[in-house]
Amino acid sequence: MKKLVLAFFVLLCISSSAQTLFYYGNDSVSANEFLRAWHKNNTGVKTEKAFRDYFDLYIASRLKIREAIQRGYDTLPQIVSDLDNLRQQILPSYLNDKESINRLLNEAFVRSQKDIHLAHIFITLAPDSIVALKKLSEVMKSLDKNIPFGDVAKQYSDDPLAKTNAGDLGWLTVFSLPYELENLAYNTAPGKVSIVYKSKSGYHIFKNLGERKDPGRIKAAQILLAFPPDTDAEGKARVKKLADSIYARLQKGDDFAKLAALYSNDVISSAANGQLQEFGVGEYEPAFENIVFALPVDGAYSKPFLTSYGYHIVKRISRVPAPSNRNDKKVIQSLTDKVQVGDRMASTRTELANKAIRSAGFRKGRFNEAELWALSDSLLNYVPAKMTVHLSNTSPLFVIGDKTIAVSDWINYAQTFRYRQDGSGLKSYSTLWDEFVQAMALEYYQNHLEVFNDEFRQQLTEFKEGNLFFEIMQGEVWGPAQNDTVALEAFYERNKGRYNWNQSADAVIFYASDVPSAKTFGQELRKAPASWHDLLNNFSEKVAADSSRFELGQIPNPTKAVLKEGVITAPLVNKADNTASLAYIIRTYSKPAPRSFAEARGLVINDYQTELEKNWIAALKKKYPVKINEAVLAQLIREKKW
Repeated sequence: MKKLVLAFFVLLCISSSAQTLFYYGNDSVSANEFLRAWHKNNTGVKTEKAFRDYFDLYIASRLKIREAIQRGYDTLPQIVSDLDNLRQQILPSYLNDKESINRLLNEAFVRSQKDIHLAHIFITLAPDSIVALKKLSEVMKSLDKNIPFGDVAKQYSDDPLAKTNAGDLGWLTVFSLPYELENLAYNTAPGKVSIVYKSKSGYHIFKNLGERKDPGRIKAAQILLAFPPDTDAEGKARVKKLADSIYARLQKGDDFAKLAALYSNDVISSAANGQLQEFGVGEYEPAFENIVFALPVDGAYSKPFLTSYGYHIVKRISRVPAPSNRNDKKVIQSLTDKVQVGDRMASTRTELANKAIRSAGFRKGRFNEAELWALSDSLLNYVPAKMTVHLSNTSPLFVIGDKTIAVSDWINYAQTFRYRQDGSGLKSYSTLWDEFVQAMALEYYQNHLEVFNDEFRQQLTEFKEGNLFFEIMQGEVWGPAQNDTVALEAFYERNKGRYNWNQSADAVIFYASDVPSAKTFGQELRKAPASWHDLLNNFSEKVAADSSRFELGQIPNPTKAVLKEGVITAPLVNKADNTASLAYIIRTYSKPAPRSFAEARGLVINDYQTELEKNWIAALKKKYPVKINEAVLAQLIREKKW
């Protein structure tokens, strides 16, 4: 008896993840489905409280998405179009066959003819996709208000470089980006902002800043004077002085190769007299490529210029124009190699075709192959049939899944693909038939990929549900909380007691792109604090300012200085990106005081949004009653599934 009980308990443990975790209305969610979302969006905090908190958020998100579907949001033209666009964008990464190679090859050749100057906003899915969607909403609202793309990138993009480069990726060309993002870039017109694209890591938005004919590839030599780790401003100045002296020697006729061997810190190129491997657009950082590709003639060399690596002096050796002949075998072979080894390809055509045939089923029709070959001769080669033919264009040849393939499909395929690629003549009908069956199987696979590939289906589902979540949250919560001023003021009046100033100050907070700029700016500011507006103009690309009233805890003050009128705080360094901030105190307020509606507006919006969402979720739970399988939830917690 004990063994029977133990066996039952083991069976229960094994199957708990497959059981229904909760119901909402007529729908349900399995434990596996919830766990997949939890593990994907987990912030790294692995506690029972975090697990339960996420469970509550997950239930709320399912209710919202269910309501969006009930209202027909999934049929909105934009939702349908975005989903179809995503399907077309990600489909190639799941398909790898000869037809796909040819299509990708042609696409790569066309794209190789031009470069795109690209800017990028990236929103990471970590730590939580719901938080990411909210941030995405803020980005889209800013762009809809025609706020400059670069300013939005600086404020919201999770790309750490965006704070300094405003999301500007420089000039890029084919193979410079992951294929899914390359598609997004090349499908965005000059001057336009792309659709939102969701990758495995987050949301991407591009702006096409301009296009140009691809300048080709270049061979160059360089002298690199690299910055040692943790080089300070004085050290960089010494490197700059050395670079200037080397440039002066070049102007007097000194040998570039000799100087590269003597001074360059690029170990590989200095051993080859400074010569680099031939390269094209998108292989080095923009600051480097812009200078090199601007060199007018072979033998020309640049003045010393700065990149993140140090100071460079570059000499142009030769330049090869971008290939423009589609029939150039060397060009096509080079592109083919890149297509086949890149992320465009994941598996072979035969594997996918066989998977489709195995999964969907294959049934050959009752026909005489000799009769089909005779009909093919008459239609393709204009040779009279040597036997009686009973087949017509609509006669079925085989069935894959629910798709019937007819004689007309065969003739159309044979007409296009019957010649050998090496130009040696016609393929045999038997060979062509095998390729035809494979091609039809792949077509079926592609058209039914959601059935065959769970990852593909999940990606589409997540994107669709993300869009539905965004649309309904915008209508029910985010939009009203942002735009309904009457409701906001009424909420403020009902809750005035929440919105008080603690000890605070009128101050200007300065945000510097790097620590040296912050220190220099602080030194200059102390000489004439009241003239901070004028001083800011001298640091326009390095320092930004925010003038307002702040609570003392919001003011950067790493040395814990007493904050009073006229104080300029020491720079507070952000170790994550090496930016820094400091403050100039104009006036202090020692006693708490009520905030006006204008002063509290941001806080009011957040609180009102929370109230709207809370009331809405309560209404949704009445509409779609939630019933939790407490036994399964307890089992997941007991097994520590987090």
